[in-house]
Amino acid sequence: MNRVLIASVLALLLIPGTMVYGQETPPVPPEGFDRVADVPHGAIQLVTYPSKTVGVDRRAVVYTPPGYSKEQKYPVLYLLHGIGGTEWEWVHGGHPEIILDNLIAEKKAVPMVVVMPNGRAMKDDRVGGNPFTRERIEAFATFERDLLDDLIPYIEKNFSVLTDKDNRAIAGLSMGGGQTLNFGFGHLDTFAWIGSFSAAPNSKKPEELVPDPEAVKKNVKLIWISCGDNDNLIHISKRTYEYLKENDVPCQFFATPGGRHDFREWKANLYNFAQLIFK
Repeated sequence: MNRVLIASVLALLLIPGTMVYGQETPPVPPEGFDRVADVPHGAIQLVTYPSKTVGVDRRAVVYTPPGYSKEQKYPVLYLLHGIGGTEWEWVHGGHPEIILDNLIAEKKAVPMVVVMPNGRAMKDDRVGGNPFTRERIEAFATFERDLLDDLIPYIEKNFSVLTDKDNRAIAGLSMGGGQTLNFGFGHLDTFAWIGSFSAAPNSKKPEELVPDPEAVKKNVKLIWISCGDNDNLIHISKRTYEYLKENDVPCQFFATPGGRHDFREWKANLYNFAQLIFK
């Protein structure tokens, strides 16, 4: 794809309210999009919140944008990790704080709070041993209640954020991409922006995810589904997109040429997704 076509596609995507049914190639981020630049920087902090769902205090990493002030209310992106990660996976592997700092400085993204939780909702949520045990897999499903009943209320009590669904987004990679589909479509009154990056097999079947396509069309402002075309899990993303298309639910779907199951794919997804939400 040449630069002119890339610019045209990106321009289309950035038109407020525009919904399309997919492009073969996603917009390519520019050189340096994920490098520290001479721009104002936000802050990263580790918070601990009480989880009635799990019965212990749990951790999340929170990014606040440059110039964060209690005098202003911000939208919130809940950004989820993969099966082998923790609340630190995105920061260590993808540096969303750098990507967001740069986008906000260029006025390509709205200043937002980004919450990166540990999506493995169990008392011992550390990484180690076999990540595919039944207990650990079930913990990713249990996180649905922890997110809705414990983490979101904590964030809304302790940070200066907007609290309506139109100012709340959810996105994630791999296992977190599956959680994003399950939780986003399962709670249309909570999230208006859904971004699934290389979704894993924990994703529910499309007809279970979207039993009422009209409700999705009414409540969700953006559905972004992307996966590398060299990723063995691409069939998960494709089946969801194809079902949405069959039911006339607008969705942006991308199969990245040469893309694999790694942070090169996920960083590019975040770069593009962050420019579209809360607009």
